[in-house]
Amino acid sequence: KTAKKEVTKLSKYLCIDLKTFYASVECVERKLDPFSTNLVVADESRGKGTICLAVSPKMKMLGVKNRCRLYEIPPNIKYIIAKPRMKKYIEYSANIYAIYLKYLSKDDIYVYSIDEAFLDVTSYLKLYKMDEIELAKTILKDIYNTYGLTATAGIGTNLYLAKVALDIMSKHTPTNIGYLDEELYKRKLWHHKPLTDFWQIGRGIEARLNKKRIYDMYDVAHTNPKILYKEFGVNAEFLIDHSWGKESCTIKDIKNYKTKNVSISGSQVLFEDYNFENARLVLKEMVELNSIKLVEKNLITDTISLYIGYSKNIINSTGGSMKLANYTNTYSDLLPYFLKLYDNTTNRTVPIRRIGVSFNRLVSDEAEQLSLFENREKITKERKIELAISNIKQKLGKNAIIKGMDLENGATTILRNKLIGGHNAYD
Repeated sequence: KTAKKEVTKLSKYLCIDLKTFYASVECVERKLDPFSTNLVVADESRGKGTICLAVSPKMKMLGVKNRCRLYEIPPNIKYIIAKPRMKKYIEYSANIYAIYLKYLSKDDIYVYSIDEAFLDVTSYLKLYKMDEIELAKTILKDIYNTYGLTATAGIGTNLYLAKVALDIMSKHTPTNIGYLDEELYKRKLWHHKPLTDFWQIGRGIEARLNKKRIYDMYDVAHTNPKILYKEFGVNAEFLIDHSWGKESCTIKDIKNYKTKNVSISGSQVLFEDYNFENARLVLKEMVELNSIKLVEKNLITDTISLYIGYSKNIINSTGGSMKLANYTNTYSDLLPYFLKLYDNTTNRTVPIRRIGVSFNRLVSDEAEQLSLFENREKITKERKIELAISNIKQKLGKNAIIKGMDLENGATTILRNKLIGGHNAYD
């Protein structure tokens, strides 16, 4: 009883994750149990090399890893292949958010991803006369009873501990709920390996730590901070705090944060290897689509960036940034700069697989200062045309109006307009 009161006093945050979300939704839609059904979510039309966006819990029990490729699944396992339906998953995610709103104000909810959210329950425990474990169980049960989806939860005295409790601790409890405070974190996870199990530590950071003979969070906590700051710069502060289970950022801080440097960017992984000319066409489409975004938001830019990634990482990526002569947001002004950057930096003999564009140093178009040599009437006319195109697409669909280049061989805009997040949107 005393321990229960202590937990209630310390815990403030829940981090809730919808277990194998995409695969579970597909099972529920088929009236199948995700824990007894072999199902993967993948677009089979892209070939056996396509990545599985999710696999059902039953497939995981058989040793099939999430984000594997179809050809990596053992041939002796029979399974259902569900084509991704991103619009359906977004619909489910919105419905789950509505469940959170039954218990908390939107000000105390931070949606971290389509299947994960942080909830600040500090001020609600007294209201519901529950401790945070009981409240977590209530919400998870509501999700399951309403939509048939199994969720897991991490409970922590800060956002970081809630996330780590979810990622590491919840997997080893019959209730699918893990709990951590700073003392429990040090006692149970200081010597936990690998480091990549901890939030915000990827393989690259782990490798750099290992080179310093740092193999767990205890090592991080007891390493001379000067060594870590020399290796990671200001980011060492977060690493050191997290090694002690500390995190000062709150949901309120996240919601109040405003970035200083505004930018708009877009990227895509091509469906197949593209040669220099075909990729150049896709670049034109991307510049056109993003220049319309600038006009819609009444923003202008004077700096652009380009990223080109090559097939199978045959060579390092290329691209770079370029300063424009003037602030602008019109396609006719922006395209020549992108093409110049592309032509001057891109390898013409290696297949291309990834393209990224970015419009940086954005300011309101009200701050625009035209030179004496610019045609104001021409610029205004082009912006009106782009706004008209945007309005038509919003009312009638993204493919309601397209450019001639979108019909050329290798163009991707028409197909990508049917996708969400690069994946199939509908049945």
